[in-house]
Amino acid sequence: MTSIQSAVSILGDLVAFDTTSRNSNLQLINYVEDYLDQRGIASLRVDHEPGRKTNLYATIGPEQPGGIVLSGHTDVVPVDGQDWRSDPFHMTKRDGRLYGRGTADMKGFIAVALASVDHFTRLRLERPIHLAFSCDEEVGCRGVRPLIQHLVQHLPRPAAVIVGEPTLMQVVNAHKTAVSFETEVIGHEAHSSAAHQGVNAIMVAGELVHELTVIARELKAHGLDGSDFEPPYTTVHVGTIAGGTAKNIVPRRCSFLWETRLLPSDDADRVPQRLRAAAEKLLPEMRAVSSECSITTRLINIVPGLEPRVGSPAESLALHLAQGNETGAVSYATEAGLFQQAGIASIICGPGSIEQAHKPDEFIASSEIEACLAFMTRLGDYCSQ
Repeated sequence: MTSIQSAVSILGDLVAFDTTSRNSNLQLINYVEDYLDQRGIASLRVDHEPGRKTNLYATIGPEQPGGIVLSGHTDVVPVDGQDWRSDPFHMTKRDGRLYGRGTADMKGFIAVALASVDHFTRLRLERPIHLAFSCDEEVGCRGVRPLIQHLVQHLPRPAAVIVGEPTLMQVVNAHKTAVSFETEVIGHEAHSSAAHQGVNAIMVAGELVHELTVIARELKAHGLDGSDFEPPYTTVHVGTIAGGTAKNIVPRRCSFLWETRLLPSDDADRVPQRLRAAAEKLLPEMRAVSSECSITTRLINIVPGLEPRVGSPAESLALHLAQGNETGAVSYATEAGLFQQAGIASIICGPGSIEQAHKPDEFIASSEIEACLAFMTRLGDYCSQ
C-alpha cells in the first residue's frame, strides 16, 4: 500500500469514530494505540476526563530533548441540523475530494502523521518525532492543557511544535486570543400586566447586548490596515441567549454567552470593562425595584493567542518543510498558543482549508494529503540528519 493509500485508509477509519466534543474519544485513541503498538511504538495517555476523554503522546526515535511535536485534536464539531449529501461519519470519495466530518479539521493531518510512522521508523532518527493527539479542542482547547503540563514537567522538552490545523500547507505564525464569558442578569418577576413592578431581565440583557454591538462597531472602525488577520480587528460575538418563563411573566433571569477574538496588541480586559461600566449604569434603576437584582459577568475560558516569533525554531523548520518563504496569520484559535505559553516554539501548518471546517459536506482534497505526506517525508529527513 502506498503512503497516499495508507493515509486515505486511516482517514476513513478516523472519520468513522464519532468524536463530536460531547462524546468520548476513547475508541479513536484505542485505534491509534493499537496502530502504534503494532509498530513497536509505546504511547502514553494523559487524561482530561478519566474514563471518557484522554490525550495521547508517543515518541518515535530517541528519548531526548530537541524533538518535533506533531499536534492535532481528535474531536470534531456537531453535524446536528446540517444538510449533508452523504453520511458525515462514513468517508466518501468524490471528484478528488474526501468528504466526512473532520476530514479537514483535522483528522486529515492525524491520518498523514500516522501514515508517515512507517517511514519515520525506517530512518535512523537523530531527533525524536512526537505525536500529540488531544481532546476537547473545539470547546476551548481544554483537553490539551493537562498534556502540556505533563510534557513540561515529566518529559524531554521538544524544540518545536507543529499544529496541523488546515492552512492549505501554508505556514501560520500568529493567531488571535479567544476569550469567552457568560453574563447573567437577575431581575424581578411580576405579572406582565404590572410590568412596572418587575425588572425585566431579558430587556436589561438586550441593552447589554446592544452595548457589545456598539463596542464591536468601534473595534471594526479602528482595525489594523495591512494586517495579516482576517478580519484585521478584534471581534465581539454573542453566541447564545436564554431567559424567561412565559409571555405573561416579567422574566427574572436572562444569561448570554459571548466572546472576543483579540488582536495580539489588544487588552483582554478592555471589552469586559466596558460592559461592566454599562452594567453599573443600569443597576440603580433595577435595585430601586428590588435589592436582589444583579448583573454579573464571569470569565469562562481563555485560549492564548500565538504571537509571531520571526526566526523561531518552529517557524524556520516549518518554512523549510513546506518549501515556503512567507508566513500568515489566522483568526481561529489553536493549542499552538498554549504550547508557546509553556515555552515551546510553535507554528501552524496542515492540510485542507479552514473554509471547509465545521460545514456540511466538509472535505479535504486528495492533493492536500499528498502535499502533507511530502512535508512529513522532509521532516523525517531533517530529523535523521
